[in-house]
Parts: sequence; C-alpha cells; structure tokens
Amino acid sequence: MDLFSNLALGFATAGTPGNLFFCLIGVLLGTLIGVLPGIGATATIAMLLPITFQLEPVSSLIMLAGIYYGAQYGGSTTAILINMPGESSSAVTAIDGYQMARKGRAGAALAIAALGSFFAGTVSTFLVAIFAPPLTAIALQFGSAEYFSLMIVGLVSSIALAHGSVVKALAMVALGLLLGLVGTDIYTGTPRFTLGIREYADGLNFVALAVGVFGVAEILRNLEGESTRTVLMAKVSGLLPSRQEFKEMIAPVIRGTAIGSALGILPGGGAILASFASYTVEKRMSKTPEEFGKGAVAGVAGPESANNAGAQTSFIPLLTLGIPANPVMALMIGAMIIQGIVPGPNVATEQPALFWGIIASMWIGNLMLVILNLPLIGLWVKLLTVPYYVLFPVIMAFCSIGVYSVNANVYDLYAVAFFGLIGYVLAKLRCEPAPLLLGFVLGPLLEENLRRAMILSRGDPTTFVTRPISAILLAIAVAVLIVVFLPSVKKKREEVFVEEA
Repeated sequence: MDLFSNLALGFATAGTPGNLFFCLIGVLLGTLIGVLPGIGATATIAMLLPITFQLEPVSSLIMLAGIYYGAQYGGSTTAILINMPGESSSAVTAIDGYQMARKGRAGAALAIAALGSFFAGTVSTFLVAIFAPPLTAIALQFGSAEYFSLMIVGLVSSIALAHGSVVKALAMVALGLLLGLVGTDIYTGTPRFTLGIREYADGLNFVALAVGVFGVAEILRNLEGESTRTVLMAKVSGLLPSRQEFKEMIAPVIRGTAIGSALGILPGGGAILASFASYTVEKRMSKTPEEFGKGAVAGVAGPESANNAGAQTSFIPLLTLGIPANPVMALMIGAMIIQGIVPGPNVATEQPALFWGIIASMWIGNLMLVILNLPLIGLWVKLLTVPYYVLFPVIMAFCSIGVYSVNANVYDLYAVAFFGLIGYVLAKLRCEPAPLLLGFVLGPLLEENLRRAMILSRGDPTTFVTRPISAILLAIAVAVLIVVFLPSVKKKREEVFVEEA
C-alpha cells in the first residue's frame, strides 16, 4: 500500500504545470541532441548544469532526467533514417533499422523503436519504484566501511565496462581521483594542490570540469570532422507496423527490457552494453539469423528496448545509494549537490516528494516521447542540415555564460578551456573520459568514508574485511578486476565494443 501512496505523491509532484513543462523541455531537448550526432546527453547535461542552479530542485532533476532518456529515443531516429546513430547506444539499431528504411519500412522501424522504448521505459520505471525503497532501507544500515567498499566496486566496474584499453580506463579513474583531492582537507582544513589560488580552496568546479571534458572536447572533436559530415534525407511513410511485424517485435521487446533493466544498474556503460547484448541474444535465438543485418524486426525492437530500460534503471543506484552508474548519473549527482541536496539513501526519507517525483516523471516523459516523436520526425531530420560551424559557437557562448553565472568566477572559464583541451587530447589518445568523471565525483566521498572508517576503527585497516558486507563488496571488486584482465574475457570485451571504435 505504501508503494501506491508513494507513487500518488510522485505523480502529484511531477504532474504540476511547472514540472510537466520542464519534463517536456527535457524530453524535447534530449530528442534533439540524440538526433544531432556528436553532442550526446553527457555533454548537453554538463552544459546545462549552470541553468539548473536557478530552478527548483525537483524541476531541474526532472528536466535533466528527461534529457537523458529522451536522447535514447532521438538517437534511434537518425540511426534508422540515415544510418547515423545520434547516441552510442543506438549504433546497433542502425544495422537493421537502416535496412528496413531502405526497404520502405522507415515508418514501421521508427514506430517499433518508439513502442519498444515506451514499454521498456514503463517496466523499468516500475522496477525503480519497486526496488528503490528496500535498497534505500538497506543502504541506511551502511557504515563508512561499507560505503568505501561500495564505491570501490563502482569504480572497478566502470573500468571493466569502459570502452578501449582497461589500463587507460584505470589511469582515467586515478586522474579523476587526483583531481578530486584539490581543495581543502576535510579534517585539518589545510589547502592542498591549490597552487596558491584561493578560488580553488573549495576544490575544482564540477560544472567547469564536466563542460570542458565532455562539452568543449566534443565540439572540438566534431569540428575536426565537419567536412566528412553528410546528410541524406529520407521520406517517411506508414508509421504503423504491420500485424506480422508487431508479432515479431513482442518477444524481443520483452527480452530487451529484461536485459537492459539488469545491465543498466551496473556502473559504466549499462545502456550501451545492454543494446549490444540484446542484439547478440536476438541473433542467437532467432530461427532466421541470416535476416539480421538485412532489416530484421528483432534487430530494432530488442536493442531499442534494452537501451531505454538500461538508461532508466541506472537511476536505481543514484537514488538509493548516491552512487552514479554512468557519467550522466555523475552529472545528476552534481546537480543535486548544486541544489544543496546530499545524494544517498536519506533523500527518500527526507525529501520523498523529490524522490518519487523523479520516478513518476520518467513514465510521464516516456509517454510524451512516444506521442511527440513520430509527428516531429521531419523536423528532427531537417535539423541535421544545420552546419556545425553555425551550431557550436552558439553552444559555446551559452556554456561560458552559464559556467560563469554559477560562481561569478573567471577562473571557472579558464578551467573550462583547460579541461576542454585535456578532453580533446584524451579523445585523440583514445582514453574515455567517463571513468575520469566518476573518479572525480566519487573521489572526495571515497576519501571521506575511508578516513572516517579508519578513525572509528582507531586506525585498524582490517575493519574493511572484518565487516561482512564490506568484505563481500571488496571481494566482488577484486573478482571483477581479475576477470577483466583474463585473456579470453579481454578478447570478448574488445569484440563487444568494436562498433564503438
């Protein structure tokens, strides 16, 4: 009965005119950046963080959440119509979706993607509602040692699921942890690694780092490839799947939803990994595997359901434990901190309207997406004709104004430029910046819980292995690290992410 009363509170909160407006803005903006290749949800949310400072906490988080799962919808539109995935998680959709479009079934492919995503979004929203409260209750029993071990699991898992070299991902986490040390020591009050700059006494600005590493670096990288960007317009007709296509999509949608819901909780690239895993499962289970790559309905329905389910269940560790499952969730934590909210299990008990309002807004946002997306397909594709050299200066101007407006600190603008160059160099070196951001966000929390646990145990490091839950979590972290370095697993891992190269 508590679940229904809590959901009623959530829908009452998310259903206010103001929150409905920001939910609509979020899903529209998410679809837009999902359609435009090269920008991405992470970069967009990083750029919009300064704006959220002026909004109510519930409204800002509802809007940012809408951008994230809205981008999953938008990415499929261009993947199907012009074989250009707007989001990494839509790369698999392009394989069969584009072939369906070439056969004149573009409308059906888009409808299959939208309906599959809506079903997956609905199921995963209820999974978040069901599992979040008990996990929150468990998390309230955690001490400093358990939180330290849990964060170690999160960082190790992000390394395991990062694209490219495991060693490079490990280096990115270490760099993020080091950047998180800049500021004032939490126990002694002594400035450290500030280079004598008073403005860095409170640490590096999270917004400046995120906008630089993701936003500015993405812009520089995409401007580099401007001359190779081409747009092919496709005429869309017949927006309803046939009876046979509808029949073929049911089982893949259910399987994709299950796969995405499970993998989305994992730190790293849950939504991306879920779409690849779903495609592999569908191809192996199909009675006609030769159809895959030639316009198979299951090749669109499964991955699209999986990536949307994965995107939404990644909110479970964020809302219950305050642990980000991916870079977007790390940015959501940043938005909560900007609003003066301490991420973690206390959010559900101290601010139930915010907690349940975000969950209810996910279903409302998915409903908005399925209603709005298909009629606006023509508009989204036309936006692809806007050249980057027109689009990006405008984005840069708004980013600079937004970052400066948070603290009115000119050093934040220098930091954006510096981290933008760093992010660009990392991209050229094929180092994924996502583990860096997770390390930066979790670093201060990791240090605080480590030192608190050591103080409580009077300096005894065995406290991390003598407490059962902490010991189990550390064992999981060690096992994941060992497994990911095994030659056979390393080879399989490279095959899974080959599409991302």
